[in-house]
Amino acid sequence: MSLADQTCVPCQGGVPPLSAAQIAPLLEQLDGWTAVEDHHLHKDWTFKNFADALAFTNAVGAIAEEQWHHPDITLSWGKVGVTIWTHKIDGLVEADFVFAAKCDQALQG
Repeated sequence: MSLADQTCVPCQGGVPPLSAAQIAPLLEQLDGWTAVEDHHLHKDWTFKNFADALAFTNAVGAIAEEQWHHPDITLSWGKVGVTIWTHKIDGLVEADFVFAAKCDQALQG
């Protein structure tokens, strides 16, 4: 099953963040995302105008509400940035990668 087809499972805490060795194979399943200092995922998208960037931002916001996984989103003219990590453990868990894949899928839908 692809990451995008999975459901984000909220982290209840008490688990260690993923290590660099655990992050690498999950990152390979994503397109264009970076794991910044093995702490958070980040990706920027470009769009032809503000309206398209806003529509994508709204789509990511809807996914966030549905999945109970809330990223940091930046929006500017023709550009959207998404940063994801699990605040409860101050690092990455598999659900962060699932959410990242769902963001990419939002452009295809």
